[in-house]
Amino acid sequence: MNQYDVAVIGSGPGGYVAAIRCAQLGMKTAIIEKYDTLGGTCLNVGCIPSKALLDSSHHYEDAVKHFENHGIEIHGEIKINLEKMIGRKQAVVDQTTKGIEFLMDKNKIEVLHGLGSFKDATHVHIAKEDGKVETIGAKNIIIATGSKPSTLPFITVDKERIITSTEALKLKEIPKHMIVIGGGVIGLELGQVYRRLGAEVTVVEYMDRIIPTMDAALSKELMKVLKKQKVKFALSHKVKSVERKGDKITVKADDKKGKEVVFEGDYCLVSVGRSAFTKGLNLEAAGVELDDRGRVAVDGHLKTSVDNIYAIGDVVKGAMLAHKAEEEGTLVAEQLAGQKPHIDYNLIPGVVYTWPEVAAVGKTEEQLKEAGVAYKVGQFPMRALGRARASTDIDGFVKILADKETDEVLGVHMIGARCADLITEAVTAMEFRASAEDIARMSHAHPTYAEAVKEAALAATEDRALHI
Repeated sequence: MNQYDVAVIGSGPGGYVAAIRCAQLGMKTAIIEKYDTLGGTCLNVGCIPSKALLDSSHHYEDAVKHFENHGIEIHGEIKINLEKMIGRKQAVVDQTTKGIEFLMDKNKIEVLHGLGSFKDATHVHIAKEDGKVETIGAKNIIIATGSKPSTLPFITVDKERIITSTEALKLKEIPKHMIVIGGGVIGLELGQVYRRLGAEVTVVEYMDRIIPTMDAALSKELMKVLKKQKVKFALSHKVKSVERKGDKITVKADDKKGKEVVFEGDYCLVSVGRSAFTKGLNLEAAGVELDDRGRVAVDGHLKTSVDNIYAIGDVVKGAMLAHKAEEEGTLVAEQLAGQKPHIDYNLIPGVVYTWPEVAAVGKTEEQLKEAGVAYKVGQFPMRALGRARASTDIDGFVKILADKETDEVLGVHMIGARCADLITEAVTAMEFRASAEDIARMSHAHPTYAEAVKEAALAATEDRALHI
């Protein structure tokens, strides 16, 4: 029987990063993956493929709607080759997952393919596709099995017309009318992909606003922009049935007054969130406990109810974000090496990769109000930037929330071009407990979108933004 210092179950961003860091710190490490390819949901059917389709569809939309404004004339019909677009997406996925294989080899991490399950607290069975079972021993074990798409109890996902994000990434046709249940990140990103390609898209959301966990100002602005792009919204609607007859999908929902509303389309994307995936792990054999929401219960050091077993990423509490999982994987590895790492969960940024992009870190205005914190607001519109006008990406704003007394930055919320990258400036500043004035006094290159961060900081500092 092979023995390891650390065995990691699951090869998503949390798992493979944990394995790499363990190996870097001198531990003999194995990683167990039930699928043929490494990378988990993020690389195979999540972050990476969805961004590939978002970029491809964005190029198409630019060619159809915006090139002429730039003096670029295309003579002849602009056509979509969906099969080729999906093929390019898959090529990006393949290249990325092969990169993880390279990293495993480089760091001398043993990759074991098969379904991992606990024999006990220090041994893992690995069930192979050919029916054989291998058993390994490990001093420490890290659970990194991620999450799966959630659904509603009365919805039957047939993976053909009633689909999750996994199927939406490989459709063979452009829907005529895609009904999206859920106005969160996944639904809006994939909804925008198919809207750009010509589908009618209707988003049905239970809450009274889209991206409901983010600052309300971001929700309002993103919905305004998406409405301009002809995405339809039904907010405060409680879905009660989804039925399929042939190629026809009927979704019934009650609005906030209790009146039934019927939506008809040819595809229904169910994007009501994700849930922790622990099926097949046989956690009971190791004595690992779950919390009341079916996630692996962990303490502040990500240790489970068993001393040598840890859990990270989507399978534990907290935001289901790849970069959060990576930070947790690194933290566990460094703890095992006797180091004292830390994670500030308040400073894990959240991003929506629609266009315009939406990004945020820290507290929302609603959270500060609820906590009774005295704060001030600095906001600056993207349309006031020379760079934004030059590129015609004028939608959005940057909003900085700072403590009214100390000026410490408490939250940064932005929507606009390249905000997924811009948010890192805010994370860096907040990690060092910067004030709004600190950011305002930093030189920002001109012309850039980042100038909006400086201007918002100026607005929060004695209301002295320069360009509005």
